[in-house]
Amino acid sequence: MQSERTDAETRGRGDAGRERRSRFFVLPLRIPLSAKILGWFFLNLTVLTVVFVLLFNAQFQFDLDWVFSGSARQRVDAMRTLIVGELNAAAPDDWGAVLDRFSDVYDLRFSLFESDGKHLIGSVTELPEEVRQRMAATPTPPKPGVSAPVQAAPGATPQAASRSRNAGASRAFLRAGDPPRYWLLLRTRLDNPQAGGPMRVILVARADSLSMGGLILDPAPWLGLAVGTVVFSILFWFPLLHGITRSIGQMTHTTREIAEGRFDVRVSTRRQDELGSLAESINQMAARLNGFVKGQKRFLGDIAHELCSPLARLQMVLGIMEQRAGEGQREYTKSAVEKAEQIAALVNELLVFSRASFGAAAIRLGAVNVRQAMEEALRREASERVEIITEVAEELSVLADSPLLVRALANLLRNAIRHGGECGGITLAAAKVGGVVEIRVSDSGPGVPEEELPKLFDAFYRVDGSRTRETGGVGLGLTIVKACAEACNGSVLARNRQPHGLEVLVRLPVSAA
Repeated sequence: MQSERTDAETRGRGDAGRERRSRFFVLPLRIPLSAKILGWFFLNLTVLTVVFVLLFNAQFQFDLDWVFSGSARQRVDAMRTLIVGELNAAAPDDWGAVLDRFSDVYDLRFSLFESDGKHLIGSVTELPEEVRQRMAATPTPPKPGVSAPVQAAPGATPQAASRSRNAGASRAFLRAGDPPRYWLLLRTRLDNPQAGGPMRVILVARADSLSMGGLILDPAPWLGLAVGTVVFSILFWFPLLHGITRSIGQMTHTTREIAEGRFDVRVSTRRQDELGSLAESINQMAARLNGFVKGQKRFLGDIAHELCSPLARLQMVLGIMEQRAGEGQREYTKSAVEKAEQIAALVNELLVFSRASFGAAAIRLGAVNVRQAMEEALRREASERVEIITEVAEELSVLADSPLLVRALANLLRNAIRHGGECGGITLAAAKVGGVVEIRVSDSGPGVPEEELPKLFDAFYRVDGSRTRETGGVGLGLTIVKACAEACNGSVLARNRQPHGLEVLVRLPVSAA
C-alpha cells in the first residue's frame, strides 16, 4: 500500500526560517557556561591542592627523609632492631650470612660500614660520594634504636640546619650514584661480646626503587589516596555535569517532539546560562511554529467551511442543468458534475482534518471497541475484489473518539485497497502491547521509498505528484489519519514490509473500562 501523494510541498515551511530571530530573554546575573565549567574546575583543583599541601606539610619534609615521618619509620626501626639482634647473637664470622639472609628477605643489599665509611662486611663495598658525605657526619652517640639529634652551627640557615639534623639522625635516605640508586643509612650500635665490645656502625641498604621492597613506601595508602581523589572528583563534578546533561537531554527530547509535529512541548528555562538561553529559544520557536501550523490549518478549515454553501448551490444548479441538457451538452454537464463532486470531496476532507486538529472541545474520548470500529470501517471501504483479514480480540478497547477512529481506519483501508489491493490480501490487526493498543493495516503492494516515509503524513504530499482520481485522492488521507490519532492521544507510524508492502501502525492508549 502506498500513501496518497501530492507534488505540493507543505505550505509555510520556509516562512519560519525567514522570520527575524527572537531576542534572548536576558536574566539577571547570567553566568556563561564556559565560566561555570572553568570556575568549577579551578575550585576543584584548589581544594585538592590545599588538601595535598596540608597532608604534605603535616606528614613530610621536602627531602627524601620525609619518608621517616610516617609508618615507614616504624618499619625501618623494626627491621634495624631485628638485624641488630641477629648480629649480636651470631659470631662475627657469620655476620655476612645474616646480612645475605636479610637481603633475600627484603630484596635489598645490606652491608656494614664504620662511621668513617670503611667497609666492614656485606655485598656492597663501594659507596657514592654523596653517601660518604652523609655518613661522615658524627652525631651524638645514640642508644640502640634511638635517634641522636645534631645541633646546627650557630647562625646556620634553616636549610643548613635541616641538612645537619638529617646528617646526624639515626636514619637517612637519599638517592645517589650513577646509575642512581636509593640508599638507606641506619646508625646503630652492636653489643656483641665476641666482637670485642660495643661498636658504632652504619647499616647500609641499597635498592633500585624508591619503595625498597615495600620497606619505605607502602602502596596501599597511596592507592587509597588515588581512589579517594577519583571518588571525590566524581562526586564534586557530578552536580554540574548532571545538570548540563539533563538540560541537553530535555532539549533533545523536546526538539524530537517538535520534529514530530507536537509543538505544545516546552523546555525548562530555570538555568541562567547559555543552555537556559537555548531552552528559551527552543520554546519561542515551538510557540511560533505552533502558531504558524495552527494558523495554516485554521485557514484551510475556514476556507472549506466558507466553500460549503456556494458549492452546495453549485451542485444543485449543475444537477438541474444535467437533467435539462440536451444530447449535445450532456457530456459537458456530466464532466462539470464530476468536477464539482471532486471539489466537494476535497472540502469534506478539509473539514474532517480541521475538526480533528481543532475540535478538541467537541471530541469526547471514551472506551471504543476496536473490533466494532474495524467492522464499521470495513462496511464503508470493503471491496469484493480484495481479501481483507482481520485479527483482533473481541474485548479489546481503546480510549478514543469513535467517529475519528472509524474515519482513520477507513482512510487506511481505502489507501491499502487502492495501492496494494491488486498485489495480495490486506491485513487489519490489533493487539495490546504494554500500555497501548497497536492497530496495524498491512498490504503487499510495492511500498514506499525509505526516504519518503517521514513525509507520508504531510498534507497534500504525494510520491508520484499525481492528483487524478484514478491514482488517489488529494493527499489528505494519511494526514487525517495522523490528526485523528493525535486527537485521541495516540500516534501513527508508516514502515515498509519485507520483501515488499507497506504497514501503517496506529498506537492508542488502552481503555480502562
